[in-house]
This record gives sequence, C-alpha cells and structure tokens, in this order.
Amino acid sequence: MSERGTGSEKREATAATPFPVARFPLPGLEVIRDPLWNNIRLEDEALAVVDTPEVQRLRYVRQLGHAFLVYPGATHTRFEHALGAYHLARRVLVQLEETDGGALLDPAEARRVRLAALLHDIGHYPFSHALEEAGLPRHEELAERHLATGDLARVLDQIGVSPAELLTLIRGSSRAPLAGVVSGSLDVDKLDYLSRDAMMCGVPYGRVDVDRLLTSLTLAPAPGGPVLALHEKGLAALESLLFAKYQMYRNVYWHHAVRSATAMFKRLVRRAIATNQIRAADLAVATDDGLIHELQQRDATGLARALRDRRLAKRALDIPATALPTDTPDWPATDPDLLELVEDGLAKDVGLEPAELFLDFPAKPDMLTMDLPVLRRDGTSEPSLGLPRVGGELIRSARRLRVFVLRPATVPEKLVVELVLLSREEAARRVCE
Repeated sequence: MSERGTGSEKREATAATPFPVARFPLPGLEVIRDPLWNNIRLEDEALAVVDTPEVQRLRYVRQLGHAFLVYPGATHTRFEHALGAYHLARRVLVQLEETDGGALLDPAEARRVRLAALLHDIGHYPFSHALEEAGLPRHEELAERHLATGDLARVLDQIGVSPAELLTLIRGSSRAPLAGVVSGSLDVDKLDYLSRDAMMCGVPYGRVDVDRLLTSLTLAPAPGGPVLALHEKGLAALESLLFAKYQMYRNVYWHHAVRSATAMFKRLVRRAIATNQIRAADLAVATDDGLIHELQQRDATGLARALRDRRLAKRALDIPATALPTDTPDWPATDPDLLELVEDGLAKDVGLEPAELFLDFPAKPDMLTMDLPVLRRDGTSEPSLGLPRVGGELIRSARRLRVFVLRPATVPEKLVVELVLLSREEAARRVCE
C-alpha cells in the first residue's frame, strides 16, 4: 500500500498484499500471517509506519540478493524480515516485563525499540549487501534519509517518535539498556534472518532455538545502569546460534555461485556509476527489479543480461583461507577500488579482457563476536562471554579465496596468492607499474 486507504478501498488493498491481514473488531489489533512466526501482531503505530511508501519499498528488495539463483526459494524480502524483527522485539519486551528486569524497563524506550526493530533495514539497498561491498555507504547510514523525509517522517512526527533516537538504535550507537535488542551481538535482526533464511533456502544449517534465547534474556544491574544480559541457562542455545551463523555463511551466503553473481553485479553497478548511467544516490531508494531493469537498458558490459540469464562466471581458482597466513591483508574485501584494478591487471596477465575476471575473498571478522554479559545463577555477571574460543578458526574455515572468469582461462595460483598477500600499499604500487 503506497497510500493509506479508508473503508472498502483499504480492505481491498490489504487483501491484495502477499501477507493477508486478519482484521478483528478490536482497536489496536492487526495480525499478519507469517510463514516463520505464524502470527505477527501490529500495534496501531506500527501499522501506520508499515503503511508508508518507504517501508512498502522493502517488499521489492530481496533479503538474500542473488542467492535465489542457487536456492530458488530465497525470494523472501526485507519487508518480511522487518516484520519478523518487530515481532521478536515485542516478544523480548514482553519477556523482560515478566522478569525481575521489568522494573528497570522504560516504556518510552521500549516503544522506540519496537519501531527501530521494524525500521532497522529501512535504508537497505537492493541485492543484499553487494552495493556496500562495491563501496557505497552502509545501509545504516542511509536510514536518516528515509526517516527524516517523506510519508514515514510525517507518520513518526504524528505519533511523537524522534527519528534521531531511532537512528542511534539502528546504527548501534545508542547506550540505552535495550539498545542490544536492535543492534548487538544477539539482536532480533540475527534471530530472524538466520531462521528465515534457513527456512526459505530449504537448508538445515540456520536453525536457532529462538524461544530459549528469548526466555534467557534479562536486564542486569550494572554500575552505569541496567544492561541487556543473557542468563547462563541460554548458553547452549547461544553456542548453537553462533555455529548456525557460521554454517549459513559457509554454505549459503558465501556459496561459490552466490559470490560469483555478487562479484559480477558489483562490477556492473560500479561501471554504471562511473559512466553516469545511474546515480549512487538513487540506489538507496531502488528496488531489485527496478534496478536490474535500469541496468539492462544501459549495460555495455553484458553483465546485466548474463545475470538475468544465470550465465555466471566460473571458478578458475578456489583456495581455502586456512591455506593462507592468518594475517593475510583484508584489502580484497574492504577496498573495492583497488580490487577492481587488481582484477583487471590479473585479467590482462591471463589473456582476458577487463570485467571478465573477478577476485573474491569476502570477510566478516565480527561474524562470531559475542559481547553480551552472562548472568550467573548466583546473580553475578561476566563482562564478556568470550565465545567461541575457536571463533577465529571457524571464520577462516568459512572463507574462500576465489577467482571467477567469464571465459576459460588458466589462472596461476601462485600469482594470485602473491597478490593477496601484498599489503594495500604494495598492491596499489604493483597495479601502477
């Protein structure tokens, strides 16, 4: 729904949405059917927020980008995920109200947490995180544009919620006791996306004991004020979540065909921006199909059509990160400008044209970070969980250094390894020679 309707018009618009809304003759009760959580209840203010064009755009932004080229069921959207995060935030708050920590709960903060969970992906680009990897600002940084202008800003003003306060929660900069519910090492974002992605991809890897984790969350007293903590009875479920996250990265998010499509898409978009075919600022409000259609109309590389037809670059090299030194530089994952220069230089060395070779070495150093305090049964708490001790090795075993090519070519492993082991400065000098 791009506009709020009334009477029969609103009922017809609602009935046409992918999520049928069950309407009850009770004020403040709207229930949406969800394949993962079954029923999601929306309060009046949340319904008003959902009914804005800024949030409705998320219906047309897939959660997992090009993963549907590998897992056909992975066509779920950021809209579904936003509703799921909101639902889990409500459950967390109910749980906290029913425990001793309920006395420490600020109703105004709880309200902000619910809405921040609903809007945490409001600034998200199309095609998952590919555009951030391509060098564009992180989606959390773009949230302000959506929260401060347009229909969403007017709705927030009407219900008396400050966009600035929501932004601090979304960006993880808030020091409020409940900030970790929205952005933290154990937030509702992770609980929903791991569970939802696993279900929609049809894989068993991301199963999480959400109920156990939610019932183990509490507010623990601390010198600077109450903090979100995990009771030690939830440790086993937390360890299971961390391992599920590792498995999803290894088997789904970093699947070789998903990464090939992502590498092709990044190059396609960077070329379109460099040649002024699209504006980077417009990508923040684009949708998946709208963007790919726009790229197809103006693409001189052939990458847009190749992605549409699933003609993906093939692996010419695939090296486990465990075969590389632990201090391997991170520039292939963090410096897209340098990466593109290295790719084109390497393509020339093996007889390919620019944009026919892609080097991919994704990184997620905080994948298994866990800084949530643990509340012991005797009432004491540990400042940091420190789990898992083998986190570094798990991350290394999930990562792969790959080279993808659009035409057959022999890519020497020694040459590629030498390149990625260079420092950022050394690699930059090498491509300028």
